[in-house]
Amino acid sequence: MSSDDTRPTILVVDDTPDNLKLMSGLLKDLYRVKIANNGEKALAIAASEAPPDLILLDIMMPGMDGHEVCRRLKADRATRDIPVIFLTAMSGAEDEEAGLRLGAVDYVTKPITPAVALARVETHLKVKAGADFLRDKAAYLETEVARRTRELAAIQDVTILAMASLAETRDSDTGNHIRRTQFYVRALAGKLKDHPRFSATLDDSVIDMLFKSAPLHDIGKVGIPDRILLKPGRFEPHEFEIMKTHTTLGRDAIEHAERSLGTPVEFLAMAKEIAYGHQEKWDGSGYPRGIGGDDIPVSARLMAVADVYDALISRRVYKEGMPHDKAVRIIAEGAGSHFDPDIVEAFLALSDEFEAIAARFADSDGDMEKKKDYLEQAGAGG
Repeated sequence: MSSDDTRPTILVVDDTPDNLKLMSGLLKDLYRVKIANNGEKALAIAASEAPPDLILLDIMMPGMDGHEVCRRLKADRATRDIPVIFLTAMSGAEDEEAGLRLGAVDYVTKPITPAVALARVETHLKVKAGADFLRDKAAYLETEVARRTRELAAIQDVTILAMASLAETRDSDTGNHIRRTQFYVRALAGKLKDHPRFSATLDDSVIDMLFKSAPLHDIGKVGIPDRILLKPGRFEPHEFEIMKTHTTLGRDAIEHAERSLGTPVEFLAMAKEIAYGHQEKWDGSGYPRGIGGDDIPVSARLMAVADVYDALISRRVYKEGMPHDKAVRIIAEGAGSHFDPDIVEAFLALSDEFEAIAARFADSDGDMEKKKDYLEQAGAGG
């Protein structure tokens, strides 16, 4: 038999040599044939790298009988899809029912009728070929869907970061601010997901959406004039009123994207909450709506802590960053006024992790030089 023989393989299992010889002679011209004279050997062949396409299995064997062999084949993920046909002298209806209940596909009684046995084998090989095709097709489609899903998620993430980076290039922040605040928010949410006040809101999928949508918190800055956005000092009252509109501009931009898509997207809904609400304060003194407490979306409350901490510790072209310990004290002092007290408590427990995130995505001298050059070119001075 040539090594490239593509004929189906039949495993014949019987403890009687004459029966093995008989079945081998009947099958060998049409199929590749393997034989086993006991259950243990049959299981080993079935679980090998070249398993049979079908098994003809005697029931009455010493040691491990055919029923036990079938039971073990069907219990093993690697062999459960190999069709089993029982070959036996046990011809009672109860015997046949017992075999089929174990997972056998057919039941042929001895002495066999060659034409009947061959017809049964051919039929079940065709059924198996169809099942294999459908199973392979399903596996391929599952793999393809997973691949396309990963591609779409990657494209989505890149698009979000590109949009967010566009907003960040127009003010005194560097692009690292986006990354830092993403990781701050995820850390806070992970810490709070089992908290009684937040467990109904924060689960793993929501935390993933928070991480994905956080970069868009300041997307509305693209609509603020350079003379205000790039001003290094304090805003005049009328300038601050204009600056405050970045929250509404951000929400409106995301709403426009939602309408253009024509279908709701969960992470955009969360991005809209964050963009519109991250400047609100727990005591109601924030903007744009002046809402407070639990009326502020959880996503916006998380971003408020992350955004203020990063603003305090980050270098700017016109100032050095504040020491971590001092920034932590300011956040702590804001509990119950600026920030949700429970989120501040989580922040304090995570302050070392926040410091590590800040160091991981720290602004380099090169980042600051690029930002300084941009501000100077934009006419804001450095």
